[in-house]
Amino acid sequence: MSMFRKILIANRGEIACRVMASARRMGIGCVAVYSDADAGALHVAQADEAVRIGPAPAAESYLKGDAIIAAALGRGAEAIHPGYGFLSENPEFVRAVEAAGLVFIGPSADAIEAMGLKDAAKAAMEAAGVRVVPGYHGADQDAGVLADAAAQIGYPVLIKARAGGGGKGMRLVERASDFAAALEGAQREGAASFGDRAVLVEKYIAQPRHIEVQVFGDAHGNVVHLFERDCSLQRRHQKVIEEAPAPGMTDEMRDAMGKAAVDAAKAIGYVGAGTVEFIVDGRDGLHPDRFWFMEMNTRLQVEHPVTEAITGLDLVELQLQVAAGEALPFAQRDLAVDGHAFEARIYAEDAGRDFLPSIGALSHLEFPQGATFERSVVRVDSGVAAKDVVSPYYDPMIAKLIVHGRDRAAALAQLRAALAQVHVAGCTTNVGFLAALATHEGFAAGDVDTGLIARDMGRLLGDGVVPDDVRAVAALVALGLLETRGDDPWVRLTGWRHWSFARLAVDLAFEGDARSFGVSVLGEGRFDVDGTVFEITRDGDRIWAETGAHRRTMAAHADDAAVTVFADARTYRFERPMRAAANEDAGGDAVFAPMPGLVKAVDVAVGDAVAAGDALMVLEAMKMEHTLVSPRNGVVARLAAAVGDQVTDGALMIALEPGDG
Repeated sequence: MSMFRKILIANRGEIACRVMASARRMGIGCVAVYSDADAGALHVAQADEAVRIGPAPAAESYLKGDAIIAAALGRGAEAIHPGYGFLSENPEFVRAVEAAGLVFIGPSADAIEAMGLKDAAKAAMEAAGVRVVPGYHGADQDAGVLADAAAQIGYPVLIKARAGGGGKGMRLVERASDFAAALEGAQREGAASFGDRAVLVEKYIAQPRHIEVQVFGDAHGNVVHLFERDCSLQRRHQKVIEEAPAPGMTDEMRDAMGKAAVDAAKAIGYVGAGTVEFIVDGRDGLHPDRFWFMEMNTRLQVEHPVTEAITGLDLVELQLQVAAGEALPFAQRDLAVDGHAFEARIYAEDAGRDFLPSIGALSHLEFPQGATFERSVVRVDSGVAAKDVVSPYYDPMIAKLIVHGRDRAAALAQLRAALAQVHVAGCTTNVGFLAALATHEGFAAGDVDTGLIARDMGRLLGDGVVPDDVRAVAALVALGLLETRGDDPWVRLTGWRHWSFARLAVDLAFEGDARSFGVSVLGEGRFDVDGTVFEITRDGDRIWAETGAHRRTMAAHADDAAVTVFADARTYRFERPMRAAANEDAGGDAVFAPMPGLVKAVDVAVGDAVAAGDALMVLEAMKMEHTLVSPRNGVVARLAAAVGDQVTDGALMIALEPGDG
């Protein structure tokens, strides 16, 4: 088989752009598909051709395998690359692609099926001699049977959706009394995300590390591993920062894990890129007898760029070559680790609100200088551009920031510096949270496990204090006093009066705390803000604020809704008065939707007495469940939403009236 002339990419956003980049370097034409929500998306603009496949909801567009296959045939594509997510691990889609005479750029349907259900996968791995975590993987899904199994395994246990991935349908249960509610939530989320309510129950490792091994196989029987990635930094069972190689990795441990991963791939006749994930007991270093198979992802991983960084390989190019029938161009002995790499996932989400997705337009978007979709000291992979809208329909990823250095310390320094240069306005992001992680002492020392974020959440979120010079710059930007005004000195002296200093005022709110700022213009670059004098210098997008002996570098962006100031890798959003007033709630007498979403469960009825912190409703957004809780003791006076309702951000959900709770 010769190399493809044209492929269709059955995905969107960053991964669609990523696949296009490699295909373009290989001279392969690319067809994009898009939903109504993505008509103006970056992956559509970058493709050679694009085909509309349906409305915004994924079930009506990106999950419509027949429409995607029809688009490929209609545009003369020879193969389909699934990216990750959506249909990438759907064996029936693979069979339909092949039945249509097209090539699926990925493993066989049989291999996907073998690893697609966690219980069957673990049984197959045990048969292949790969160790698995103790647990219940049986077919009997009776709640009593599952509870008995959990008791026999011993708490704490993890409930996992059998067909799950990405942390969806997963619950940690520490006490028997919590098992029933956790099981119901895992089943509900598994059904919503994967159409499968079945779960398995596993022993929870107290100080676990999540280390995965990248494998690659071809149709000629060759299988190699491309070393490991450590993905232990997680929140809500989803990865936040990944790195390669794993800190503290020894040659003995790497050989053992690499062999287990290759054995797993060979056991199912694996062809293409895949990842074998292991849970590792990290209590006192890494030991070859303390890792267990968790699952295999039969696709390209989100974090594959760190493997590309330390190997110098293009994994998408390899996928295309293997799918076209070529043999892997290297053997295991030809591969070596070069340096160290990190990837930080930049999301539109609010870390201070339990990582709730943040919806809205990206009014300003700036990344550090570096390469895109190819190996570099600094690399930024993104599928969005300024003015794009983060919608409630898909994953809220904005970009992946990848850095590479000669060793871990050098790469970590690059990561810290690069995060400070990421400026996003319009949506709340996790950039400040990532920056705090990058300076965490334990992480810097390589002392990581999957519980690190939860243990140190308070410290990672910071104290919420806004520096005075940041507030001052926000006020000056809101008043337009730092705008570039040309060379005319009279034009530059906005706010100056020859008989006195002009006194200006502006109202801004930070996280609901509204303040009025008084500003006097003392001369060019000198301002009195609420009694403190600041010397301000601006050069393009950079602002330097100096007061006394302290000087800070910042940047700022203003739009109709807010002024956003970027300082010390943190983002401070100051809302203008009209926007701030719109966000005021009913003083704790009501519960509002924190984001657009679908009501999945209502746990109370009108007239019920509730206490502060009681669960009231479950809202699903971006395939993750979020529990709405009571802000105080009271009685449910009104239910404004029912199961199945699609609600908007800020919609009234429940009204309360006084009561004992």
